[in-house]
Amino acid sequence: MSDDSKKATGYDKFINWKTFIIPLGLMIVLLFIPTPKSMLDVGVEYSIGPQYVQELFSKELFSSPAEELSQWQILMIRMMETSINKSSFSQKNFLARDEKWCEKNNIVSSKKHLAQVKEFTKKIPPEKFQELLKRGQALKIDELNYEQLSNSEKKTAAKAGFHVKASVAIVLFVVLCFLTEAMPLPMVAFCIGVIALITGIVDRHSVASLYWSDATWFIMGSLMFATAFVKTGLDRRLAMMMFGRLKNTDIKRITLVIILIIAPLTMFMSDHALAAMFLPIGILLYSTSTAMAGRDDPELGKILMITIAMACNLGGSLAPSGAARNIIMMGYAEDMFGISIGFGQWILYCAPYLLLVVPITWFVINWQFKPTIKDMAEPISIVKEEIVRSGGKWTRQQIISLIIFLAMLFCWITEKNLILNLTGIRFGIGVFAVMGAIAYVFAGIVNWRDYQTRVDWGVVWLYAGAIIFGKVLVKTGGAYWLARSVLELTGPLGLDQGVGLLLSGNAITAFMTQLMADGPACAAVGPVTLAMAGIAHPGSTMIPFVAMSTAMASSLAYCLVIGTPPNAIVYASGYLEPKDFLRAGVILLFTNLGVLMLLSCTYWRWMGWTDLVPF
Repeated sequence: MSDDSKKATGYDKFINWKTFIIPLGLMIVLLFIPTPKSMLDVGVEYSIGPQYVQELFSKELFSSPAEELSQWQILMIRMMETSINKSSFSQKNFLARDEKWCEKNNIVSSKKHLAQVKEFTKKIPPEKFQELLKRGQALKIDELNYEQLSNSEKKTAAKAGFHVKASVAIVLFVVLCFLTEAMPLPMVAFCIGVIALITGIVDRHSVASLYWSDATWFIMGSLMFATAFVKTGLDRRLAMMMFGRLKNTDIKRITLVIILIIAPLTMFMSDHALAAMFLPIGILLYSTSTAMAGRDDPELGKILMITIAMACNLGGSLAPSGAARNIIMMGYAEDMFGISIGFGQWILYCAPYLLLVVPITWFVINWQFKPTIKDMAEPISIVKEEIVRSGGKWTRQQIISLIIFLAMLFCWITEKNLILNLTGIRFGIGVFAVMGAIAYVFAGIVNWRDYQTRVDWGVVWLYAGAIIFGKVLVKTGGAYWLARSVLELTGPLGLDQGVGLLLSGNAITAFMTQLMADGPACAAVGPVTLAMAGIAHPGSTMIPFVAMSTAMASSLAYCLVIGTPPNAIVYASGYLEPKDFLRAGVILLFTNLGVLMLLSCTYWRWMGWTDLVPF
């Protein structure tokens, strides 16, 4: 992303074997020790549990083994088994399932078979239906154990338990590699797939495809269009719109303006898009400042990039439109307990969080990073003079670049509703980002050489590694094991009810989101914490509070490059080292988690929740 004189940290280094032997050795040790019983239990639950649960439903509902059922009956028991995976026991919610829900959960369905399922379900008393689902969950989680399985089932369960252990070993390897920087980070991304293949978690046919997702395409496309911003000078125009009228141009004021602009926007716009849009502005401020000073100032580059990343991570959980994790938790609350959280309700409860964390984030960043170049007045005036020298008017290429970007922005905002309804195609924001990159080439703004030399392809692969990392944790049950293990450990400390439950749920979510995308983190932790909330505080405000706080805790991915797309995007500038995220991220993780707890224990409890008793 940056010029040739500024390469991303660590890319030119060779492997440091003295350091690398630590993550490698610990991973190997973990792989070869006997599989712990807790991991074996998760292996049984994931590999054998579904079969036993479906047999239970088949015999109870149809008095036949599963292999003798008709298509609609198979569909029904599969839908029921999937419902208990989400801790959803309501017959009303089950009757609301449609083909889209089935497709999302990899269940083959048709309108005819769904109609038959619903017709049969309506004949079952709601209490009996709910009791049957809970029996299925108890069988899968509590009653099934390794010793009672047949020899062939034991082999299957042992293999699944080993995969849980292998996924946790990968977590250990990746985290230590990031902390020690023993090898270039993009190579860590490739190692994830290789280890997953060697340990049997994935096969050679699927490993390559797991690296790519809509988010990976977005990272790639956004770095491409940022190249067009820089080449056309559009970054200068945007910088002047933001800072041109500032009377106080101290770096502290500059960082405050960046946070105040970005953080609220993330409630309604993709944090990916904002990071990509502001990246060239940050690079422009740094390159102009150092050119004027005649010397480098690494801390200046770091503070600008970290400010952009952290600002992008602040507001996405404060409105349902901000991120998919919010919709996931809203869905869980409704599926599991029939509690509907509206768009306005979510904002009313969550938006005040931003008022508290903005000043804290700004203070921590300026406390941890101390640039020697503090006054941005001269660099900003230079940018203004360059615009004047070019005629002061917008050039044709700048106008075209802006039009393409605004078109992409419109598509990102409307792709889930308007565009989907008009075309019947769910494109995803990543595809639109790549389409925008293609449009810049068609418009003659950039050529492939620009993309080849100015895009940090290592960052693209780095985030692709984060994608397969998260998929491996979810597929094997490793994420579920981590979440359940932590919550079981905190139970004896009184952290399984009341404020303690909120704290433990938020803490484990905040930890998980450092390692994987926010959506999968919510998917792994949300059902566990919500189920505990329903047991400890049934029919209380604890349930919506856990739903909202879990989504908000999943935005605290401040500590690792792979935590969020904005982290990866700003890392592409080449001005940051992985440890720079820790400098500010560790502090912000605790402070902002504390703010979340303060908000939920004061403002939320004061507000209460309609028709629900206080917890």
